[in-house]
Amino acid sequence: MREILAKKSFRAAAAMLMLLCLAVSGRAQDGAGAGVLLQIDGPIGPATSDYLIRGMQTAAEQDAGLIVLQMDTPGGLVSSTRDIIKAILGSPVPVVTFVAPSGSRAASAGTYILYASHIAAMAPATHVGAATPVAMGGGTPKPGGLRDLPGNEPENPAGDETSGENADDGNESGESQDFEPATASEQKVLNDMVAYIRSLAEQRGRNADWAEEAVREGASISSSIALELNVIDVIASDMAELLGAIDGRPVQMAEGERVLETDGLVLERIEPDWRTEVLSIITSPTVAYLLLLVGIYGLIFEGYNPGAIVPGVVGVICLLIAAYALQVLPVNYAGLALIVLGIILMIAEAFVPSFGVLGIGGVIAFVVGSVILMDTDVPGFGVPLGLIAGVASVGALAVMGIIWVAIKARRRPVVSGIEQMIGASGVAREDFQGEGWVFVHGELWNASSSQAIQSGQAVNVVAVDGLTLKVRPDKDPEN
Repeated sequence: MREILAKKSFRAAAAMLMLLCLAVSGRAQDGAGAGVLLQIDGPIGPATSDYLIRGMQTAAEQDAGLIVLQMDTPGGLVSSTRDIIKAILGSPVPVVTFVAPSGSRAASAGTYILYASHIAAMAPATHVGAATPVAMGGGTPKPGGLRDLPGNEPENPAGDETSGENADDGNESGESQDFEPATASEQKVLNDMVAYIRSLAEQRGRNADWAEEAVREGASISSSIALELNVIDVIASDMAELLGAIDGRPVQMAEGERVLETDGLVLERIEPDWRTEVLSIITSPTVAYLLLLVGIYGLIFEGYNPGAIVPGVVGVICLLIAAYALQVLPVNYAGLALIVLGIILMIAEAFVPSFGVLGIGGVIAFVVGSVILMDTDVPGFGVPLGLIAGVASVGALAVMGIIWVAIKARRRPVVSGIEQMIGASGVAREDFQGEGWVFVHGELWNASSSQAIQSGQAVNVVAVDGLTLKVRPDKDPEN
């Protein structure tokens, strides 16, 4: 009986211990939960957008307590940035954007993402701003801007204009430049981006006036000034300090206000998977450009050599991949058309006797098209000029080779047709003066000569009249 009671007591104690562990675990889960860490490092493009959107979807499916975007970016494509912001605004999980580590930046597109996040945080020695659309970055700056805000005072106390040598440093030092749109189209783009960032600032309760200045004037400020101007919410040196600083902060979600519980939160980093890596490679402007060239050349070579199969198959595959990449990149289709035209003209030079006109025109069209192919100046989203120069040089050398071969062939003696008979040597088959028969190039020809010619005597052809050769004696008859 005692053994039975002991076993029952042991089982009851084990059950109570298990229930206690479950309760503690559930409390910890309710209090801290798990978080997701995503990273933006470099220009923002289609691959970055796909990675972040799917990462936020995964966080929502896992019912994560927090999403942290650790960011260091010089900017990116507007379309990709808007997709990311839509995902942030529609996320059921609070999103914290953290510009880190020290020395990082949230420039251009990064500024919009920072403003869209539920919590905006920066590490010391980081900066934010310079959100002017890059297509207007070369406009004429106007004086003024944020020089009256803390940290944006001009270095020259006398109020002199910033010299041209240091004008470009304004975005990094906190000074601002007001870019005047040159066209109505640029004005529309600028106003659209201003309205967009102001709407984000108003939704998150942040400084909308500075946001507008960052777009209109390309202003950029440090993390400490950003905190002072209500551009961001927190400054933290590392992730642990960030989670401690935002614990207990209320954030406004779609379903209502939520209080963050981040004390002891464990962050799970989601790394880019193979799909993101492949997308990152094929949406690189350099790779897309090379795939386009391989595809076009492959189809052209298949057309000139029907049945070769390999050039056609490789060309179609590369062209389809390039088409996918180009449809998600900001492509100038006039540039694309010029590239195709240039390649066709360079190849046509080998088949049409234009003495370099088609080839040189093709090289020019190819270079111009390659330069204007990407309709953006965003860092990391242009075709390198070195690559364009290298490919164009190869094409130019090919054209020059074709011209050299054509000129050399033009200077060669004729080796076929009636013209090649002139100057040929032969042997008389009979004695004649007037008309007779001669043997030339292995054939028996009717010949005429004003001089007496003996059988077996060597003769030279001086002219051709229809099917009659005009000949003259070459040497004495053979013995």
